Amino acid sequence: MENTCLTPYEIILSKRGGKELTENQIASMVMGFTSGKIPQYQFSSFLMAVYFRGMTGRETCFLTKCMMNSGEILDLSFLKKKTVDKHSTGGVGDKVSIILAPIAAAGGVPVPMMSGRGLGHTGGTLDKLESIPGFKTNLTKKTFFRLLKKSNIAMIGQTDKIAPADKKMYALRDVTATVESIPLIASSIMSKKLAEGTDCLILDVKTGTGAFMRKMKDAETLARLLVNIAKRMGKKVTALITDMNQPLGTAVGNSLEIKECIETLKNSGPEDLTKLCVELAGYMFAISGKTKNKESGRGLAKKLLANGTALKKFREMVKNQGGNIASTEDTSLLPKTKYNKKVLSPKTGFIKSINALEVGLTAVFIGAGREKLDASIDHGAGFKFFKKVSDRVKKGDAILEIHCSSKNKLGKAEKRILKCISFSKTKPRKPRLIYKVIK
Repeated sequence: MENTCLTPYEIILSKRGGKELTENQIASMVMGFTSGKIPQYQFSSFLMAVYFRGMTGRETCFLTKCMMNSGEILDLSFLKKKTVDKHSTGGVGDKVSIILAPIAAAGGVPVPMMSGRGLGHTGGTLDKLESIPGFKTNLTKKTFFRLLKKSNIAMIGQTDKIAPADKKMYALRDVTATVESIPLIASSIMSKKLAEGTDCLILDVKTGTGAFMRKMKDAETLARLLVNIAKRMGKKVTALITDMNQPLGTAVGNSLEIKECIETLKNSGPEDLTKLCVELAGYMFAISGKTKNKESGRGLAKKLLANGTALKKFREMVKNQGGNIASTEDTSLLPKTKYNKKVLSPKTGFIKSINALEVGLTAVFIGAGREKLDASIDHGAGFKFFKKVSDRVKKGDAILEIHCSSKNKLGKAEKRILKCISFSKTKPRKPRLIYKVIK
């Protein structure tokens, strides 16, 4: 017999006992907490019960739906085209969205992209875009819609009206040690993405030292859950599980990553970054119906990079959102730091590993990231890697360059970053870029 009790105490007790909750029970908890009727201490108990007992696929879908319906749901039907968005679970040097969105938009696919800021060791798309002088990410809904219709692309921050329950729940999860719960992570991601009103979704689920899902099995569990939720909500979806055992590309830090995005859009970016962007674009074109399959989608993506159309679309987006176009043509106009220092290899051999988590934390230390949401960042700070895993080095070769505005932190950062890198006498295999595709 279905358990229909709706008092917070009984619902918490039921979940603590491992029972599956109904949609009404979950809705009463989410709506009660969001409206202030259920106190923080009671909802904290609910979150902890979910953390330890988990949720079934049905429960997670119910939770996502409730969080999505807590605010505004955008209607993009006026575009009269299938829209596609992409979400990454976050990593170090992950600037894919800034390259991928212009590629897809240049190919005729509208990309309504709402992104976040960096927190902890992972960088944020909004912070990177805002290193372009004048670039505005806090657009009104009217402007957002107008730019999508005009250019197929706009990249903005999440508004307070989109899934407000998620914002309030995440703040509580952050202080109650319940962040690392796969059902709560999945519902947080999908409630915002589904509220955007997009038709199709490509998911980039990271795994490795620099990812939130460090173990492959956890990344796969999350990917399958995200796909399941999207399908239950009637969306087309594909998830890729990709590597985050070393920084993606060669740049870590906001303006440094924008420079690398521009290089990649000029078709001269790092091999791993270019490959991943082309692969994801292939799936975006295929899932939207722009191409027959991902193979022809990859071909279209390569063509748009080679002929400069994707770069042109990126510059169009920058202009549309108030950014200084000149800084995308002359990247020396982007923010930079007072001090730069090359880090030299202490030995001869091969790069065995680069701990992406520690690289990200060191980037935060020199100002490229933030430990609190309201902290300021140094848009010019970061690292430029010259060598990556499996590359040969000689003692004294430059492995990377530190960009830092504090002379005092420069030496400390050098010591920290060297501890992130291990060496071997024999050449290790390059890490796989894409581990698995889940549909």
